[in-house]
Amino acid sequence: MMTDIEIARSIKLHPISAISKQIDISESDLYHYGKFMAKVPFELIDESKIAKSNLILVTAITPTKAGIGKTTVSIGLSLGLNKIGRKSVVALREPSLGPCFGMKGGAAGGGYAQVLPMEDINLHFTGDFHAITCAHNMITALLDNYLYQNRGTDKALREVVWKRVLDVNDRSLRYIVTGLHGMANGIPAESGFDITPASEIMAILCLSKNMEDLRRRIENIILGYDFEQKPFTVKDLGVAGAITVLLKNAINPNMVQTTENTPAIVHGGPFANIAHGCNSIIATKMAMSYADYVVTEAGFGADLGAEKFFNIKCRKAGLNPKLTIIVATAQGLKMHGDVPIEDIKKENIEGLKKGFANLDKHIENMKAFGQSVIVAFNRYASDTEQEIELIRQHCENQNVGFAVNEAFGEGGEGAKALAELVVNTIENKPSQPVKFTYDEDDSIEHKIEKIAKHVYGASSVEFSAKAKKSIVQINNLGLSKYPVCVAKTQYSFSDDPKAYGVAKDFVFTINDIILNNGAEFIVAVAGSMLRMPGLPKVPQANHIDIINGQIEGLS
Repeated sequence: MMTDIEIARSIKLHPISAISKQIDISESDLYHYGKFMAKVPFELIDESKIAKSNLILVTAITPTKAGIGKTTVSIGLSLGLNKIGRKSVVALREPSLGPCFGMKGGAAGGGYAQVLPMEDINLHFTGDFHAITCAHNMITALLDNYLYQNRGTDKALREVVWKRVLDVNDRSLRYIVTGLHGMANGIPAESGFDITPASEIMAILCLSKNMEDLRRRIENIILGYDFEQKPFTVKDLGVAGAITVLLKNAINPNMVQTTENTPAIVHGGPFANIAHGCNSIIATKMAMSYADYVVTEAGFGADLGAEKFFNIKCRKAGLNPKLTIIVATAQGLKMHGDVPIEDIKKENIEGLKKGFANLDKHIENMKAFGQSVIVAFNRYASDTEQEIELIRQHCENQNVGFAVNEAFGEGGEGAKALAELVVNTIENKPSQPVKFTYDEDDSIEHKIEKIAKHVYGASSVEFSAKAKKSIVQINNLGLSKYPVCVAKTQYSFSDDPKAYGVAKDFVFTINDIILNNGAEFIVAVAGSMLRMPGLPKVPQANHIDIINGQIEGLS
């Protein structure tokens, strides 16, 4: 069987101008990045067409080390919709170099349901991540210079809260000291790095409506506090224009193609465990301006990406998905049913049944948002007919649609049944308008408690002294109305990554609260969650190479 990268190379790519023509975007409107990639100007978004488009969210059960295949299902569904004569575009996030060279290799789908050219998308792509990294670190450098030039004056800051970012998994950079070896090299200070997907600039880019909104949000980034506890912002630093310049191309979404030469929009890349986990509003609206059915995904399980998709992205952008799809696998369900990872490819009916609790909790949560729900079963070669039938019957008992996705091996043809079910559900039982978990006027504590209790299943929330102090500060600034972005482990409903299945009656611990005033949300850091990942014992980078001019090991 061919690998993902071998399949990708077997596909004859069409010029990107031919791809854009499928959805009536002229070649003259594109900013070309070679033959097969282009940026589409955000000005082409047509708000009058968006209301007529059907937005479909793809999310998943709680992920496990066995994998789920959410991106593969998202791309496959769009292929399937086009196969049955529906005009569809898939809108995805960009991969981060950190995971690509760390845990999982490529992140552009799999098998015959990929976005292409996969090597470019998985590596430097059109430079968006680099632009965000440079913009973030440019602010840091300018801030450090400001502190250096104003040391010992009344313009000095009492506290600096802005750090640095890098799109590499590097645990040694989480906490650092800068400005050492004499005054000529700056002022000694504690600092650190987050990974680029956790940058507030990334969140801002993904939540901005246009260039003016991008600049406004950049101006509002809080960098520190003066001795009167007043916030010091990028606007105070006087460099918002320069930072916006660095992002002038990155704000435009990227157009590529699928393995069946249909259009795909790939833009933005926040992680759902440490950020809000959705592609850009601009990309989603661009796709909705030119397609009747738009498939988008939210990162990790529905308790993370989907919760933030609704409570943050939909709230801010006025989006209302017509349907939510929860991706499940037999292997993942068995892991949630306490089956050891070395045995998950073996048939285990009891383990599978026990794992249904995780699926059911996600279904319950999505219905609470007002969503009509379908379960897409992502089929693996080891799955048995008895297991598949058992999951089908369970979904029928839950009054939830069910379809097997075989796009990995068959492309759009293998997703036609899922596509037919999607169209039928949207036409006959579309989702209600989004019902948010909390109101903007709720206190910060109550917002977090409502997420923890209603979405995760916690019995209570415990706030550290540091978190409580930050909440007081945010309240004093009059910024408590922002939505909350919880940073927590992706492997559990709780803040314990080892609590598989459905954790119940646990205490959810918030150790820090971070105000992202430019992104206009509040980050609540739960448990021991870190915003700069480390590398595994054997990183994927060990398997990546270039042989005879061809890249190997990205999948």
